[in-house]
Amino acid sequence: MTTTPAAPSTFTPPSRGRLLGSIYAGNSRAVLGRGLLATRTSNYWIILSGFFEPVFYLLSLGIGLGSLIHGVTTTTGQVVSYQAYIAPALLAVSAMNGAIYDSTWNVFFKMNYAKLYEGMLATSIGPFDVALGEIAFALLRGLLYAIGFMVVMQVFGLNLAWTALLALPAVLLIAFGFASLGMAVTSYMKTFQQMDWINFVMLPMFIFSATFYPITVYPQAIQYIIEVLPLWHGVELVRGLTTGSLSWGLLWHVLYFAVMITIGLIFTTKRLKALFLN
Repeated sequence: MTTTPAAPSTFTPPSRGRLLGSIYAGNSRAVLGRGLLATRTSNYWIILSGFFEPVFYLLSLGIGLGSLIHGVTTTTGQVVSYQAYIAPALLAVSAMNGAIYDSTWNVFFKMNYAKLYEGMLATSIGPFDVALGEIAFALLRGLLYAIGFMVVMQVFGLNLAWTALLALPAVLLIAFGFASLGMAVTSYMKTFQQMDWINFVMLPMFIFSATFYPITVYPQAIQYIIEVLPLWHGVELVRGLTTGSLSWGLLWHVLYFAVMITIGLIFTTKRLKALFLN
């Protein structure tokens, strides 16, 4: 009896969505869902610690040092209390910290040690799906911090206008910008020593971006440098909304983050594709 030899098996790679070819499959929610499931087994105190940091700054500087300062003039010429001056800045910082932590250190571990993205990209998920899913998870963390701090600001009467409600979507924009660019930068990091550069950049930006005092205290050349930093734009945007100082200049800050988000998404997608699909 003769048997017909079986045809050689062929492996067909999982097809991705046709919207952007092999880059995007329209399934970033799977990446986000995986992150949420993993968070259920995490230590919630680590996540909540990011909320308490700006609150401690507000209590120590805003209420402590603020009792010695009778008023601060914003860039729009409005005079507000010191507490109302630093609170919106700390709100922007809170969103930044939440987004940066997830889009840098967590992504660094998943990329270089857990090898998580290699497994994801072996499925129908594309690099743009991974980028959007991870950034969305970072946005949720930034939003959580922002909502909690907004409640604290309301309790202390530091939301000076109804436009403070618009600070929440503004904070999401800020978190989106830092998360997208943070993930792009992290894709180039290979060691923990290189990751220390992130803290090296974030700390001075936190201190000097009109967080605790106006940038007019610096020479004009230094002011130009500070105005290039993304946190300064975030602080000015949120401060304008919480104090009710609306102007066309706020749209410039929105445009800044729109460009930042676009650049971050493009570079992140290209890097993931180059690292794991080429």
